[in-house]
Amino acid sequence: MSVASGDFILLLFSFFVVATLYSAVGFGGGSSYLAILALVITSFLTIRSTALLCNLTVVSGSCILFYKNGHFHLRKFLPFVITSIPLAFLGASFRLQEHIFFIILAMALIISAFALIYQTRGLKPNYALKKYPNYLSYLLGAAIGLLSGLVGIGGGIFLAPVLNHMKWDKPIVIAALASFFILVNSVSGLAGLFWNDSFQVFWPEILGLLIAVLLGGQLGVRISLGKLSAKRIRLLTAVLVLFVGIRVLVRNGLNLNLFS
Repeated sequence: MSVASGDFILLLFSFFVVATLYSAVGFGGGSSYLAILALVITSFLTIRSTALLCNLTVVSGSCILFYKNGHFHLRKFLPFVITSIPLAFLGASFRLQEHIFFIILAMALIISAFALIYQTRGLKPNYALKKYPNYLSYLLGAAIGLLSGLVGIGGGIFLAPVLNHMKWDKPIVIAALASFFILVNSVSGLAGLFWNDSFQVFWPEILGLLIAVLLGGQLGVRISLGKLSAKRIRLLTAVLVLFVGIRVLVRNGLNLNLFS
């Protein structure tokens, strides 16, 4: 499957911007890749596969930089990913009807938007961290992993707001965990698509998109490590995701033409 040259240029620019914004707060951008692709591509298998590949590209570089800067704590991160990996694989292996997929996608985008908006509230640099039992990490990883596999995102956009609200750790450590969580779930999700013979990409345009998100992701994570406040970035991104989520729900999920 290919797209018109004009649409492809817009995709390249949009994906670069999304990768920059999302990686600055520890995310891969999967929710917005899905939303943007849903506006120009009809095959939801292609949408899922492309979003997961772009996610994987962005967060791979982010994880390396977080590790080099001492924010990557594997022992603390493992309980989340141990349960998320098989559930993300399971979710990605489901063959959903197209309108059901778009409804789930739209609801995920809308929830993501409100989670981002909520996350902008009161994240003070100094606060007392709280301790939680390990089983809670396993449960959170499993639930978010399943949803991630179903809609084709890494799940960090759901995990990070919850952990910030819980004061689980410093925001920069949570961002590192979100990147790692997205990384493993994207790999698991792609494996599920391959397993179910549902992996589809539009070639060779996918190469341009991967380069765009790689460059944007490297820029964004450096903004994050440079301690530049991401509050406004999160808020603006949330507004975009909310608008497109509603649009996908109305137009693709409910088959209404209220938006042009």
